[in-house]
Amino acid sequence: MPGKAKVRLTQEYGSDAFWGAYRDALAGKSPSKVVAPEKAEKGSFRELCGKYYASPEFKILDVSTRAWRKRALDLVCQTKGSLPVDRMESKHVRRLRDELEKGAANQRLKAIKALFSWAVEAEEVSANPARDVKLVRYKTNGHHSWTVDEVLRFEKRWPLGTKPRLAMMLIYFSAGRREDAVRLGPSHIQNGRLRFTQAKNEHRSPVDIDIPADPHLLEAIAAGPRGGDTFLETQYDEPFTPNGFGNWFRERCKDAGVPGRAHGLRKAIAARLAESQATAHELMSVTGHRTLEEVERYTRAARKPQMADSAMMKLQAGSIIVPPDSEVGQEEEKSLTKQAHLVAMALPRGLEPLFSP
Repeated sequence: MPGKAKVRLTQEYGSDAFWGAYRDALAGKSPSKVVAPEKAEKGSFRELCGKYYASPEFKILDVSTRAWRKRALDLVCQTKGSLPVDRMESKHVRRLRDELEKGAANQRLKAIKALFSWAVEAEEVSANPARDVKLVRYKTNGHHSWTVDEVLRFEKRWPLGTKPRLAMMLIYFSAGRREDAVRLGPSHIQNGRLRFTQAKNEHRSPVDIDIPADPHLLEAIAAGPRGGDTFLETQYDEPFTPNGFGNWFRERCKDAGVPGRAHGLRKAIAARLAESQATAHELMSVTGHRTLEEVERYTRAARKPQMADSAMMKLQAGSIIVPPDSEVGQEEEKSLTKQAHLVAMALPRGLEPLFSP
Protein backbone atom coordinates (compact mmCIF):
# COMPACT_ATOMS: atom_id res chain seq x y z
CA MET A 1 0.00 0.00 0.00
CA PRO A 2 1.26 3.54 -0.77
CA GLY A 3 3.25 5.06 2.09
CA LYS A 4 3.74 1.77 3.92
CA ALA A 5 6.68 -0.58 4.06
CA LYS A 6 6.59 -3.70 1.95
CA VAL A 7 5.81 -6.85 3.95
CA ARG A 8 6.79 -10.22 2.57
CA LEU A 9 4.34 -13.00 3.43
CA THR A 10 6.13 -16.34 3.72
CA GLN A 11 3.15 -18.45 4.79
CA GLU A 12 1.47 -20.83 2.36
CA TYR A 13 -1.05 -18.93 0.27
CA GLY A 14 -4.63 -19.58 1.33
CA SER A 15 -3.70 -21.00 4.75
CA ASP A 16 -5.06 -19.58 8.00
CA ALA A 17 -1.56 -18.35 8.83
CA PHE A 18 -1.38 -16.52 5.48
CA TRP A 19 -4.65 -14.65 5.97
CA GLY A 20 -3.72 -13.81 9.55
CA ALA A 21 -0.42 -12.31 8.42
CA TYR A 22 -2.22 -10.54 5.56
CA ARG A 23 -4.66 -8.86 7.95
CA ASP A 24 -1.81 -7.89 10.28
CA ALA A 25 0.02 -6.30 7.35
CA LEU A 26 -3.07 -4.30 6.37
CA ALA A 27 -3.39 -3.12 9.98
CA GLY A 28 0.24 -2.02 10.03
CA LYS A 29 1.36 -4.61 12.55
CA SER A 30 4.93 -5.83 12.40
CA PRO A 31 5.25 -9.41 11.18
CA SER A 32 6.17 -11.97 13.79
CA LYS A 33 9.82 -12.89 13.86
CA VAL A 34 10.44 -16.08 11.95
CA VAL A 35 12.32 -18.66 13.98
CA ALA A 36 14.92 -20.46 11.92
CA PRO A 37 14.28 -24.19 11.77
CA GLU A 38 16.65 -26.43 13.67
CA LYS A 39 19.48 -27.75 11.51
CA ALA A 40 18.78 -31.25 10.25
CA GLU A 41 21.51 -33.79 10.97
CA LYS A 42 22.50 -35.94 8.01
CA GLY A 43 20.57 -39.20 7.97
CA SER A 44 18.16 -38.00 10.68
CA PHE A 45 14.39 -38.22 10.84
CA ARG A 46 14.27 -34.43 10.54
CA GLU A 47 16.32 -34.44 7.35
CA LEU A 48 14.11 -37.15 5.84
CA CYS A 49 11.01 -35.07 6.61
CA GLY A 50 12.58 -32.04 4.91
CA LYS A 51 13.26 -34.07 1.77
CA TYR A 52 9.72 -35.42 1.83
CA TYR A 53 8.22 -31.92 2.07
CA ALA A 54 10.28 -30.83 -0.94
CA SER A 55 9.30 -33.84 -3.05
CA PRO A 56 6.82 -33.65 -5.95
CA GLU A 57 4.82 -36.47 -4.30
CA PHE A 58 4.21 -34.30 -1.23
CA LYS A 59 3.53 -31.10 -3.16
CA ILE A 60 0.83 -32.74 -5.28
CA LEU A 61 -1.19 -33.67 -2.18
CA ASP A 62 -4.26 -31.64 -1.26
CA VAL A 63 -3.60 -28.61 0.94
CA SER A 64 -5.41 -30.15 3.90
CA THR A 65 -3.53 -33.45 3.55
CA ARG A 66 -0.17 -31.69 3.38
CA ALA A 67 -1.10 -29.66 6.45
CA TRP A 68 -2.05 -32.54 8.75
CA ARG A 69 0.83 -34.74 7.66
CA LYS A 70 3.35 -31.96 8.21
CA ARG A 71 1.87 -31.13 11.62
CA ALA A 72 2.10 -34.75 12.68
CA LEU A 73 5.68 -35.20 11.46
CA ASP A 74 6.90 -31.85 12.79
CA LEU A 75 5.58 -32.80 16.22
CA VAL A 76 7.74 -35.93 16.10
CA CYS A 77 10.72 -33.83 14.99
CA GLN A 78 10.42 -31.64 18.08
CA THR A 79 11.59 -34.48 20.31
CA LYS A 80 12.84 -37.25 18.01
CA GLY A 81 14.10 -35.31 15.00
CA SER A 82 17.72 -36.34 15.50
CA LEU A 83 16.96 -40.08 15.40
CA PRO A 84 18.89 -41.84 12.60
CA VAL A 85 16.34 -43.27 10.19
CA ASP A 86 18.55 -46.20 9.18
CA ARG A 87 18.28 -47.53 12.74
CA MET A 88 14.53 -47.06 13.14
CA GLU A 89 12.58 -50.29 13.68
CA SER A 90 8.91 -51.18 14.06
CA LYS A 91 9.20 -50.97 17.83
CA HIS A 92 10.33 -47.34 17.59
CA VAL A 93 7.40 -46.44 15.33
CA ARG A 94 5.05 -48.25 17.71
CA ARG A 95 6.36 -46.18 20.61
CA LEU A 96 5.83 -42.98 18.65
CA ARG A 97 2.27 -44.10 17.93
CA ASP A 98 1.59 -44.94 21.56
CA GLU A 99 2.69 -41.51 22.79
CA LEU A 100 -0.72 -40.30 21.63
CA GLU A 101 -4.23 -41.74 21.93
CA LYS A 102 -6.93 -42.92 19.54
CA GLY A 103 -7.39 -40.67 16.51
CA ALA A 104 -4.26 -38.62 17.16
CA ALA A 105 -2.19 -41.80 17.43
CA ASN A 106 -3.55 -43.12 14.14
CA GLN A 107 -3.01 -39.80 12.37
CA ARG A 108 0.63 -39.76 13.46
CA LEU A 109 1.08 -43.35 12.32
CA LYS A 110 -0.51 -42.62 8.93
CA ALA A 111 1.88 -39.70 8.43
CA ILE A 112 4.90 -41.83 9.32
CA LYS A 113 3.72 -44.62 7.03
CA ALA A 114 3.34 -42.14 4.15
CA LEU A 115 6.80 -40.70 4.86
CA PHE A 116 8.58 -44.05 4.77
CA SER A 117 6.53 -45.35 1.84
CA TRP A 118 7.81 -42.39 -0.16
CA ALA A 119 11.34 -42.77 1.25
CA VAL A 120 11.62 -46.42 0.17
CA GLU A 121 10.49 -45.63 -3.35
CA ALA A 122 12.81 -42.61 -3.50
CA GLU A 123 15.67 -44.84 -2.24
CA GLU A 124 16.26 -42.60 0.76
CA VAL A 125 15.93 -45.64 3.06
CA SER A 126 16.20 -49.35 2.44
CA ALA A 127 13.26 -50.51 4.56
CA ASN A 128 9.94 -49.23 5.88
CA PRO A 129 9.82 -49.67 9.68
CA ALA A 130 6.18 -48.55 9.79
CA ARG A 131 4.87 -51.09 7.30
CA ASP A 132 3.72 -53.72 9.82
CA VAL A 133 2.63 -51.34 12.59
CA LYS A 134 -1.15 -51.42 12.92
CA LEU A 135 -3.55 -48.61 13.63
CA VAL A 136 -5.04 -48.33 17.11
CA ARG A 137 -8.48 -49.93 17.28
CA TYR A 138 -11.08 -47.99 19.21
CA LYS A 139 -14.82 -47.52 19.06
CA THR A 140 -16.12 -44.34 17.50
CA ASN A 141 -19.29 -43.24 15.77
CA GLY A 142 -17.41 -40.61 13.79
CA HIS A 143 -19.00 -37.25 13.06
CA HIS A 144 -22.50 -36.74 14.42
CA SER A 145 -25.06 -37.08 11.63
CA TRP A 146 -27.60 -34.26 11.70
CA THR A 147 -31.20 -35.16 12.47
CA VAL A 148 -34.21 -33.53 10.79
CA ASP A 149 -34.99 -31.73 14.06
CA GLU A 150 -31.46 -30.28 14.18
CA VAL A 151 -31.76 -29.02 10.60
CA LEU A 152 -35.04 -27.29 11.48
CA ARG A 153 -33.51 -25.79 14.62
CA PHE A 154 -30.58 -24.44 12.60
CA GLU A 155 -32.95 -22.98 9.98
CA LYS A 156 -35.01 -21.26 12.69
CA ARG A 157 -31.90 -19.56 14.10
CA TRP A 158 -30.44 -18.75 10.67
CA PRO A 159 -33.23 -17.83 8.21
CA LEU A 160 -32.93 -17.41 4.45
CA GLY A 161 -30.61 -14.57 3.54
CA THR A 162 -28.00 -15.31 6.20
CA LYS A 163 -24.54 -16.69 5.48
CA PRO A 164 -24.85 -19.64 7.93
CA ARG A 165 -28.10 -20.77 6.24
CA LEU A 166 -26.43 -20.63 2.82
CA ALA A 167 -23.43 -22.55 4.13
CA MET A 168 -25.62 -25.29 5.58
CA MET A 169 -27.58 -25.64 2.34
CA LEU A 170 -24.43 -25.75 0.22
CA ILE A 171 -22.98 -28.64 2.22
CA TYR A 172 -26.24 -30.55 2.57
CA PHE A 173 -27.39 -30.39 -1.04
CA SER A 174 -23.93 -30.88 -2.53
CA ALA A 175 -23.09 -33.76 -0.16
CA GLY A 176 -19.65 -32.14 -0.13
CA ARG A 177 -16.96 -31.59 2.44
CA ARG A 178 -16.00 -28.26 3.95
CA GLU A 179 -13.15 -27.90 1.42
CA ASP A 180 -15.80 -28.20 -1.32
CA ALA A 181 -18.20 -25.70 0.25
CA VAL A 182 -15.59 -22.93 0.36
CA ARG A 183 -14.88 -23.31 -3.37
CA LEU A 184 -18.42 -23.49 -4.73
CA GLY A 185 -19.55 -20.44 -6.67
CA PRO A 186 -21.81 -19.26 -9.51
CA SER A 187 -19.67 -21.04 -12.10
CA HIS A 188 -20.66 -24.40 -10.59
CA ILE A 189 -24.39 -23.93 -11.29
CA GLN A 190 -24.96 -24.85 -14.93
CA ASN A 191 -28.32 -25.50 -16.61
CA GLY A 192 -30.00 -26.30 -13.32
CA ARG A 193 -27.25 -28.68 -12.25
CA LEU A 194 -24.49 -28.50 -9.67
CA ARG A 195 -21.18 -29.51 -11.23
CA PHE A 196 -17.83 -29.51 -9.46
CA THR A 197 -14.73 -31.60 -8.80
CA GLN A 198 -14.36 -32.67 -5.19
CA ALA A 199 -11.33 -31.16 -3.49
CA LYS A 200 -10.27 -34.42 -1.86
CA ASN A 201 -7.67 -36.21 -4.01
CA GLU A 202 -8.37 -33.87 -6.92
CA HIS A 203 -4.73 -34.05 -8.08
CA ARG A 204 -4.41 -37.82 -7.74
CA SER A 205 -7.82 -39.38 -8.28
CA PRO A 206 -10.37 -36.64 -9.03
CA VAL A 207 -14.08 -37.22 -8.50
CA ASP A 208 -16.46 -35.17 -10.66
CA ILE A 209 -19.93 -34.46 -9.25
CA ASP A 210 -22.87 -33.70 -11.55
CA ILE A 211 -26.20 -33.63 -9.73
CA PRO A 212 -29.47 -31.67 -10.04
CA ALA A 213 -29.35 -28.36 -8.17
CA ASP A 214 -32.03 -28.70 -5.50
CA PRO A 215 -34.66 -25.90 -5.59
CA HIS A 216 -34.08 -25.23 -1.86
CA LEU A 217 -30.38 -24.69 -2.56
CA LEU A 218 -31.11 -22.33 -5.47
CA GLU A 219 -33.51 -20.39 -3.22
CA ALA A 220 -30.82 -20.05 -0.53
CA ILE A 221 -28.27 -18.88 -3.10
CA ALA A 222 -30.67 -16.27 -4.51
CA ALA A 223 -31.51 -14.96 -1.03
CA GLY A 224 -28.01 -15.26 0.43
CA PRO A 225 -25.17 -12.76 0.62
CA ARG A 226 -23.52 -11.94 -2.69
CA GLY A 227 -19.94 -13.11 -2.96
CA GLY A 228 -17.45 -13.00 -5.78
CA ASP A 229 -16.13 -16.17 -7.33
CA THR A 230 -17.36 -18.15 -4.31
CA PHE A 231 -20.72 -18.09 -2.54
CA LEU A 232 -19.10 -17.94 0.89
CA GLU A 233 -16.63 -15.26 1.96
CA THR A 234 -15.08 -14.14 5.23
CA GLN A 235 -15.81 -10.81 6.88
CA TYR A 236 -12.76 -9.53 4.97
CA ASP A 237 -14.36 -10.43 1.62
CA GLU A 238 -11.86 -13.22 1.08
CA PRO A 239 -12.57 -16.91 0.39
CA PHE A 240 -12.62 -19.12 3.47
CA THR A 241 -9.91 -21.66 4.07
CA PRO A 242 -11.31 -25.12 4.90
CA ASN A 243 -10.11 -24.92 8.51
CA GLY A 244 -11.28 -21.35 8.91
CA PHE A 245 -14.70 -22.25 7.55
CA GLY A 246 -14.93 -25.30 9.80
CA ASN A 247 -14.22 -23.18 12.89
CA TRP A 248 -16.66 -20.47 11.81
CA PHE A 249 -19.44 -22.95 11.03
CA ARG A 250 -18.92 -24.74 14.35
CA GLU A 251 -19.63 -21.48 16.19
CA ARG A 252 -22.77 -20.88 14.13
CA CYS A 253 -23.95 -24.38 15.10
CA LYS A 254 -23.38 -23.56 18.76
CA ASP A 255 -25.40 -20.37 18.34
CA ALA A 256 -28.28 -22.50 17.05
CA GLY A 257 -27.96 -25.07 19.84
CA VAL A 258 -27.08 -27.79 17.35
CA PRO A 259 -24.40 -30.42 18.13
CA GLY A 260 -23.70 -31.04 14.45
CA ARG A 261 -20.70 -29.92 12.43
CA ALA A 262 -20.02 -29.45 8.72
CA HIS A 263 -19.08 -33.06 7.97
CA GLY A 264 -22.14 -34.30 9.83
CA LEU A 265 -24.30 -32.75 7.10
CA ARG A 266 -22.54 -34.87 4.49
CA LYS A 267 -23.31 -37.95 6.58
CA ALA A 268 -26.91 -36.82 6.99
CA ILE A 269 -27.60 -36.51 3.26
CA ALA A 270 -26.03 -39.93 2.68
CA ALA A 271 -28.28 -41.41 5.36
CA ARG A 272 -31.38 -39.71 3.90
CA LEU A 273 -30.55 -41.06 0.45
CA ALA A 274 -30.20 -44.57 1.86
CA GLU A 275 -33.48 -44.26 3.77
CA SER A 276 -35.15 -43.18 0.52
CA GLN A 277 -34.19 -46.57 -0.94
CA ALA A 278 -31.41 -45.17 -3.14
CA THR A 279 -29.12 -47.96 -4.26
CA ALA A 280 -25.47 -47.97 -3.23
CA HIS A 281 -24.40 -46.90 -6.72
CA GLU A 282 -26.98 -44.08 -6.77
CA LEU A 283 -25.72 -42.90 -3.41
CA MET A 284 -22.12 -42.99 -4.65
CA SER A 285 -23.00 -40.82 -7.65
CA VAL A 286 -24.09 -38.06 -5.25
CA THR A 287 -21.52 -38.33 -2.46
CA GLY A 288 -18.53 -39.26 -4.60
CA HIS A 289 -17.58 -42.30 -2.53
CA ARG A 290 -15.34 -44.60 -4.55
CA THR A 291 -16.11 -48.04 -3.11
CA LEU A 292 -19.21 -49.95 -2.07
CA GLU A 293 -17.64 -50.61 1.31
CA GLU A 294 -17.65 -46.88 2.05
CA VAL A 295 -21.41 -46.51 1.54
CA GLU A 296 -22.45 -49.88 2.96
CA ARG A 297 -22.70 -48.56 6.51
CA TYR A 298 -25.27 -45.97 5.39
CA THR A 299 -27.42 -48.42 3.44
CA ARG A 300 -27.10 -51.10 6.14
CA ALA A 301 -28.25 -48.71 8.88
CA ALA A 302 -31.14 -47.48 6.73
CA ARG A 303 -32.32 -51.02 5.93
CA LYS A 304 -32.46 -52.22 9.53
CA PRO A 305 -35.98 -50.92 10.36
CA GLN A 306 -37.42 -52.29 7.10
CA MET A 307 -35.70 -55.64 7.62
CA ALA A 308 -37.02 -55.78 11.19
CA ASP A 309 -40.56 -55.10 9.94
CA SER A 310 -40.22 -57.84 7.33
CA ALA A 311 -38.86 -60.30 9.90
CA MET A 312 -41.70 -59.68 12.35
CA MET A 313 -44.31 -60.05 9.59
CA LYS A 314 -42.81 -63.44 8.71
CA LEU A 315 -42.89 -64.41 12.37
CA GLN A 316 -46.57 -63.48 12.68
CA ALA A 317 -47.47 -65.29 9.48
CA GLY A 318 -45.54 -68.39 10.50
CA SER A 319 -47.03 -68.65 13.99
CA ILE A 320 -50.30 -70.15 12.65
CA ILE A 321 -49.09 -72.48 9.94
CA VAL A 322 -48.54 -75.57 12.19
CA PRO A 323 -51.79 -77.65 12.41
CA PRO A 324 -52.65 -78.09 16.11
CA ASP A 325 -53.61 -81.78 15.62
CA SER A 326 -50.26 -82.65 14.02
CA GLU A 327 -47.45 -84.31 15.96
CA VAL A 328 -45.45 -81.07 15.92
CA GLY A 329 -48.50 -79.06 16.96
CA GLN A 330 -49.18 -81.39 19.93
CA GLU A 331 -45.58 -81.06 21.12
CA GLU A 332 -45.83 -77.27 20.85
CA GLU A 333 -49.06 -77.35 22.87
CA LYS A 334 -47.40 -79.36 25.65
CA SER A 335 -44.49 -76.90 25.69
CA LEU A 336 -46.80 -73.88 25.87
CA THR A 337 -48.82 -75.50 28.68
CA LYS A 338 -45.65 -76.09 30.68
CA GLN A 339 -44.41 -72.53 30.09
CA ALA A 340 -47.77 -71.06 31.13
CA HIS A 341 -47.73 -73.12 34.34
CA LEU A 342 -44.23 -71.87 35.20
CA VAL A 343 -45.24 -68.29 34.53
CA ALA A 344 -48.37 -68.63 36.70
CA MET A 345 -46.31 -70.07 39.57
CA ALA A 346 -43.90 -67.12 39.36
CA LEU A 347 -46.61 -64.41 39.33
CA PRO A 348 -47.75 -62.75 42.56
CA ARG A 349 -51.04 -64.13 43.89
CA GLY A 350 -54.02 -62.42 42.31
CA LEU A 351 -52.37 -61.81 38.90
CA GLU A 352 -53.10 -63.96 35.88
CA PRO A 353 -50.87 -64.56 32.89
CA LEU A 354 -51.62 -62.48 29.81
CA PHE A 355 -51.86 -65.54 27.57
CA SER A 356 -53.29 -68.99 28.27
CA PRO A 357 -52.76 -72.15 26.19
